[in-house]
Amino acid sequence: MSRIEITSWIDEARWFGGKGRDWELRDLRRVGRLPDAPEGLHVTIELAEISYGDGSSDLYQLPLAFYTEPQERIAHALIGEWEDEELGHAFVYDALHDRQAMALWLAAFARHGVDPAPPSDVRGDLMFHRLPGHDLDIKAHSTLFSGEQSNSSVAFGEDALMKVFRKVTPGVNPDIAIHQVLTEAGSTHVAALYGWLDLIDEATNTTIQLAMLQQFLRTASDGWDLALASVRNLFAEADLHADEVGGDFAGEAARLGVALAEVHADLAEHFPVERREADALGGLAGEMEGRLVAALDVVPDLAPHEERLRETFARLRELDGVDVQQVHGDLHLGQTLRTVKGWKIVDFEGEPAKPLAERLRPDSVWRDVAGMVRSFDYAPRVVAMTGGADVGGEAEQRAYRASEWAARNRAAFVDAYTRERGEELDGANSALLEAYLADKVVYEAVYEARNRPGWLSIPLAALEETS
Repeated sequence: MSRIEITSWIDEARWFGGKGRDWELRDLRRVGRLPDAPEGLHVTIELAEISYGDGSSDLYQLPLAFYTEPQERIAHALIGEWEDEELGHAFVYDALHDRQAMALWLAAFARHGVDPAPPSDVRGDLMFHRLPGHDLDIKAHSTLFSGEQSNSSVAFGEDALMKVFRKVTPGVNPDIAIHQVLTEAGSTHVAALYGWLDLIDEATNTTIQLAMLQQFLRTASDGWDLALASVRNLFAEADLHADEVGGDFAGEAARLGVALAEVHADLAEHFPVERREADALGGLAGEMEGRLVAALDVVPDLAPHEERLRETFARLRELDGVDVQQVHGDLHLGQTLRTVKGWKIVDFEGEPAKPLAERLRPDSVWRDVAGMVRSFDYAPRVVAMTGGADVGGEAEQRAYRASEWAARNRAAFVDAYTRERGEELDGANSALLEAYLADKVVYEAVYEARNRPGWLSIPLAALEETS
């Protein structure tokens, strides 16, 4: 296999998280080959071990399609042409762009998923799993989604959606584990899980979860897009307040609060709930303070708010203890879908940059609430920033209306969430939410300073409003 072409392809891929770092392809090994391929095609799964200059490493999954002849229909997905030791001379493509290759994946789920034993005709240590209750449409054509970055998703007609994890880690993937539990519990707030693909990796004596197959919510609307549309509707009505326009979002924000509360209740019922005592809360406060110290070097504009942020974090040390459980871990409007049957929450992987063990660790439900609250603040400010030139004080007016929209929807969301849980936002709950919000704002400031300097004003404005 040509390491040069593979290395070049990885470096340019949207899903590769090592861009800008010094890295090399340390190892490339074939871990499986799908059966029943037509003559002239072989579909494989390779694992690429990437090593970085600082000594760290990552493992990436590469589904490849090997053809004996060039395929003009997927020329855009060509990785290279080389002599493969096992398969001979081949034109090699990213398999996710190839409908013939994807049909083999879907057929493998349909044929082998019910039997827990490894299928004899799948070469390698691949094990397909499938939950009962849904018959897959194996004739459905595949379509690769183009918008994702860290993973790749392929829709099969209007029937199913397969998420292929690009960067993989030995162990349980929380996206699969949580979807399985919520699907089996009958939750109406997630896309039902149909199945998943495991690799029994003999090289490391571990299981690596490679992909998940789930319900395709074809007609769903992205929560972030819906929020932006509501803000634009408000901005178009110069003389109306947020609660007076036809696109008022507060009702949807409240329904989303109820949905999250119900998901948290299901997770608490089916995953362990632990008690985080005072010393652990002191450790959490210390972690937040440490992130603030590091952020000050990147974003000096945080300095005027340092004392107040430290006070917010320090209040965690006054708590006797709190319950923690399985949560989403990376919740925002972009992780929600609105369907005709209500809100769905997606992508339970947690923050991709965090180690798997940390993403699986129980946490406070208020982390998820804080993530959504910050998303309600971002949506109107993004629209305000991109609303065009300031003519006759329009920018100031947009900023005022953005704050109004954010405040209304934050309140609707949090009130509905706490009411559904039968709790009050006071005492420990208030201290936790404020600390997670402050920690999130610090994270946002660092992210924007490094990636979108023009948006740095958004988290800084949140600090100004609460000062």
